[in-house]
Amino acid sequence: MSLFNGPTTGGGGERGSITRTTTTRRTIKQSWMGVVIGVVAIVLTGCVTKSKAKSDAREAFIAGQQQAMAMARMQQAQGPTVTVVGQVRNGIIPWTQELTLARAIVNAGYFGTSDPHQIVIVHNGQATTIDSKQLLNGEDVPVQAGDVIQIMQ
Repeated sequence: MSLFNGPTTGGGGERGSITRTTTTRRTIKQSWMGVVIGVVAIVLTGCVTKSKAKSDAREAFIAGQQQAMAMARMQQAQGPTVTVVGQVRNGIIPWTQELTLARAIVNAGYFGTSDPHQIVIVHNGQATTIDSKQLLNGEDVPVQAGDVIQIMQ
C-alpha cells in the first residue's frame, strides 16, 4: 500500500511505498535547496557597499539634474515662461500677453487643500504681495514673462 496513491504497482508491496516516500523526500529536499539557493542569490546580489550605494545615489542625482536642465532648456526654447512655486503640478507655464495671476494659478494646476494665504509675484527682482482675498473677489493682476509667482498656504 502506498502512502500517496493506494496500492503499489509492480508487486513490491511495502517496498514500493518506501521507494516512493524516499523519492518524494529527495524531491522535496531538492526543491527546498533550490529555494534556499535562490534566496541566498537574491540577498547576495541585493547587498552593496556603502561606497557603491553613495556612488549610485550620486549618479542618480546627476542624471536627475541633467534631466531638469534639459527640460528647462526645452521650456526656454519654446518661448517666455512664468514660474509658479507652491502646491502646483506644473511649475513652469508658457507666458502669453493675456496671462493673469488667476489664469497662471489655474494653468499651473494648484492643488492646495485650502485657498492660498498669501501670493507673491517677483518681477525683475521686486516682490509684490497680492492679497488672495482680492484675487478671489475678481481683482486679477496681469503677469509678465519671467515672473515668479509664489503661492503660500
